[in-house]
Amino acid sequence: MYKIALTGGIGTGKTYLSKHFIQMGIPVFYADDEAKKLYEDASFQQKLIELFADPALVIDQKVNLAVLSKLVFGNEENLQKLNRLVHPAVMERFVHWAEEQQAPSVMMESAIVFEGGLTDYFDKIIVVDAPLELRIQRVQERNPNLSREEILLRMSHQMPQEDKCRQADLVICTGETYAMSLNFLKPES
Repeated sequence: MYKIALTGGIGTGKTYLSKHFIQMGIPVFYADDEAKKLYEDASFQQKLIELFADPALVIDQKVNLAVLSKLVFGNEENLQKLNRLVHPAVMERFVHWAEEQQAPSVMMESAIVFEGGLTDYFDKIIVVDAPLELRIQRVQERNPNLSREEILLRMSHQMPQEDKCRQADLVICTGETYAMSLNFLKPES
């Protein structure tokens, strides 16, 4: 089975673009959605509490995302701790999900393929790109409670887009019109 990663920073248009791949018959695994499901799991919640020694992280069997955000955004060490807990669990779910698919190619949409050291899982890596101001605008539209500064802080914790683009097998800019051939995504016979 051919495995493709679709990655890019916050607000680049990964989810928008992934819908086109679904229309092409390529199943898409959404890493962020799977990570959110982890946060609903009681054993994972307990691991979070133990990792950060903060019982306020879970209230009424729900992870308090505001508390978690304050712990990890702006604190590189805590962010890395969280990533070491979340990434392996999400990748395990991806591997099982991919095994269940009947299509010749599958895709995982994730903002942190490079940052998470996940490149070896994939045959091809597509980076989605967009101009910075458009990215900020997109994030503000879906998260009006986030300030420009908070968005820029979150972006600063991801690998710079330029670095991602240099490492990609293909870069797709969603901020402009584009034409491309996606034939390279099909496995060789």
